[in-house]
Amino acid sequence: MATTKLLVLGSVRDLGQAHGYQVRRDLEDKGVHVWAKIQQGSIYHALRKLAGDGLLQVAAEGIHSSVGPARTEYVITPAGEAAYFALIADALSSLTGDIGYTIAGIGCMSDLPRARVLELLRRRVEAYTAWRAEVVGVYEASDGDWMHHVEAIRLWAHTADSAITWTEDLIGRLENGEYTFVDD
Repeated sequence: MATTKLLVLGSVRDLGQAHGYQVRRDLEDKGVHVWAKIQQGSIYHALRKLAGDGLLQVAAEGIHSSVGPARTEYVITPAGEAAYFALIADALSSLTGDIGYTIAGIGCMSDLPRARVLELLRRRVEAYTAWRAEVVGVYEASDGDWMHHVEAIRLWAHTADSAITWTEDLIGRLENGEYTFVDD
């Protein structure tokens, strides 16, 4: 749900005020449907849930459209803004294993100051480095014959190495001024 929550909050925030169809179109225009497992029903469910949690507020209800049913429009609340920024930070710094969540964070990272994004990405490198050492350490410390199960360790190590390399490359690009951030 974190990926959907981040994307829906970000879309409503970007649009200013939006109903479900607008959020869906916005996300499709950004190509989200290609890499995130977000269906139309997930968007409407997320809008209702986020409103129920106080992260979105109903701005208008029963807006009739000539092309469809009455619509409910939402705006982001101050609590929703705080949650949005916290989700970006988590997506950029943690190792959830959900690549969609990381990609969503990357898509929203320009809403944070450049220095904050660099800090979060450095935390990500530290977390992956520690995780890799722990996983490989379990194997190296074992006296047992792991047989083909060692391939799982190799996959974990390779995944961590790839994430570390990509993140370090992104840090370098950001340090060199690539992309525009909220404070640029």
